[in-house]
Amino acid sequence: MRIAHVITRMIIGGAQENTLLNCLDLIREYDDEVLLLTGPALGPEGDLLSQGRAGELPVEVLPNLRRDIHPKWDWLANREIGNALKEFKPDVVHTHSAKGGLLGRRSAWNLNVPAVIHTIHGAPFHPYQSLLAREFFRRCERWASARCHHLISVADAMTDLMVDAGVAPREKFTTIYSGMNVEPFTRAKQHRAAVRDKYGFEDEHVVIGKIARLFHLKGHYDLIKAAVAVVKSHPNVRFLLVGDGILKASLMHELEELGLSKYFVFAGLVPPSEVPKLLGGMDALVHASYREGLARALPQALIAGLPVISYDVDGAREVTITGETGILVPAQDVQSLSQALEKLASDGDLRQKLGAEGQRRFTEQFDHRTMTARVREVYLEQIARN
Repeated sequence: MRIAHVITRMIIGGAQENTLLNCLDLIREYDDEVLLLTGPALGPEGDLLSQGRAGELPVEVLPNLRRDIHPKWDWLANREIGNALKEFKPDVVHTHSAKGGLLGRRSAWNLNVPAVIHTIHGAPFHPYQSLLAREFFRRCERWASARCHHLISVADAMTDLMVDAGVAPREKFTTIYSGMNVEPFTRAKQHRAAVRDKYGFEDEHVVIGKIARLFHLKGHYDLIKAAVAVVKSHPNVRFLLVGDGILKASLMHELEELGLSKYFVFAGLVPPSEVPKLLGGMDALVHASYREGLARALPQALIAGLPVISYDVDGAREVTITGETGILVPAQDVQSLSQALEKLASDGDLRQKLGAEGQRRFTEQFDHRTMTARVREVYLEQIARN
């Protein structure tokens, strides 16, 4: 098949990693012809395609495809996508992200592409927007969903959210978990000593990690508030923050004000290949985002044999199962978050039990080859139908 993927930008992030692996699998496992259309990787989150990670994947960077809404850029980006698709003549157009998804679906639909597919990695509308913005993005998504043949959700919770919002009927959705290269995560603990030595952690330290951009709605301030009580009762606890972003200076100031600076280590932005190693140096992972489709950090930690603590948002409950793989706490409930952190910090046997069950349960389910095989089945079904 000839398959074009469209995504707004290839920064270092879960949706982008998912898309890259899907493209490369289609080429390597199925001999499909694949083209990736993307805008420039602007922002502090880094460039996923740097250092040759795209391999043999043909990539066309569209200079006007940007994340922010801008009438001129969007009009030009729409023309760029349409021209690229006309030249490539795909059997399938598979879109990702809000802007790339809307413009990509519009162009593909107008060109009568046999299978137009969109993956929902996270809803573009959420309760933390103004009512006007939320309704605008909901209507955009509803309009775009009428211009594709099928929708893929990275979690059942995403389907529920979209159906409840009237975006599309339930029968138009299929859940396919976001795949990854699982082998490095299964070997993560081989790097434990080296990582802990690099960041100055001693044997007695219980290291709780968080992998997320230092950005709004990612929950870093909640974690800092929760840590106040944790370090009082468990002074051996340390927190390792992986990621970078616009809030770094503010977060560091907050830690200094609360006297917590020595308990937090900022690892900064790291390439995806380093994430398994960093997980190997941790004892648990906390995820306190206010919204997320299904954060890849959660299954990554579980596959690495770590227990997880997460806010009960979107797809988190599908992998964070209290008493089995981790502890799920109500969103924005700092006291419950603090109690969960203390519980795992104080019980090494519980950490080992929860982590082992997570690894057993989710390793195969989140393998990128499993994801791509299921995605390709959707392509074939839609081509046959249309």
